[in-house]
Amino acid sequence: MHMRKPLAWLASSKKDYMNFPEDVQDEMGFALDTVQCGKTPAIAKPLKGVGAGVYELIDDFNTDTYRAVYTVQFENKVYVLHAFQKKSKSGIKTPQKDVDLIKDRLKALKSHLEEMKKKKD
Repeated sequence: MHMRKPLAWLASSKKDYMNFPEDVQDEMGFALDTVQCGKTPAIAKPLKGVGAGVYELIDDFNTDTYRAVYTVQFENKVYVLHAFQKKSKSGIKTPQKDVDLIKDRLKALKSHLEEMKKKKD
């Protein structure tokens, strides 16, 4: 049996997530709980172009699409990097500004974790 990993929210991701409709929060909350238990939920798919271990939860609700991006690259926690409502009506591709934001937050997280590790050593 897997130990349940804690969930950590980066930057504004929790606030943004809390602004999602309640049904979307329920669906994604269940999915994040699944991730914390070491499994991959049905609504998750790898986020291309960001690196291994980064996934996107996708939920459509009332013609809108909501996404939460998380990483399981680090052993100790599940990190939610970004939560947003996809505005673009053309295609399913994640908007570049959101991809850039996710990459920046992931890079900052890696730097932070490396600094913390150095302090422990």
